[in-house]
Amino acid sequence: MKKALIIVDYSNDFVATDGKLTCGEPGQEIEQNIYDKVEEYKSNQDSIFYLMDYHHENDPYHPETKLFPPHNIIGTEGRDLYNTLKSQYEEIQDFKNVFWLDKTRYSAFFGTNLDSLLRERKIDTVEIVGVCTDICVLHTAVDAYNLNYKIIIPKNCVASFNQAGHDWALTHFENSIGAVVE
Repeated sequence: MKKALIIVDYSNDFVATDGKLTCGEPGQEIEQNIYDKVEEYKSNQDSIFYLMDYHHENDPYHPETKLFPPHNIIGTEGRDLYNTLKSQYEEIQDFKNVFWLDKTRYSAFFGTNLDSLLRERKIDTVEIVGVCTDICVLHTAVDAYNLNYKIIIPKNCVASFNQAGHDWALTHFENSIGAVVE
């Protein structure tokens, strides 16, 4: 088993108290757990992928424009990694096994070269962390399942603004796509 860590949307807009589409306290509570997970992968020299949502301001063609307030706008602080994860990333960003990929849809696989990068490295297992459990983490996990990756979801590294959706997604990961939820 060769693993990679996928960090989904852990940005100021999704996590900070004043974020444009924040999950707030639940997202803030997992910060140290994600930080520690990155340190674990770094020390093992395993691949780490930061997948970050991005939008253009006032984009009338993006489907999320009708669903959510503007968030993760290119060139804004809202799109920066939240708190200590930003400085941690700045320290490791030049390592050969650390990748930053922009994404324009919920899934980290849609419209990105994530699958190619994973396959080139012979990675068969993805550990997915970040926010929101029932939106972007969920869609990323379902696509990973459809691409035949083994999936690990650490409960203490995912969060949502919707507790019922969070709980449902954790059950769905385990019961419907065979993920290991630990």
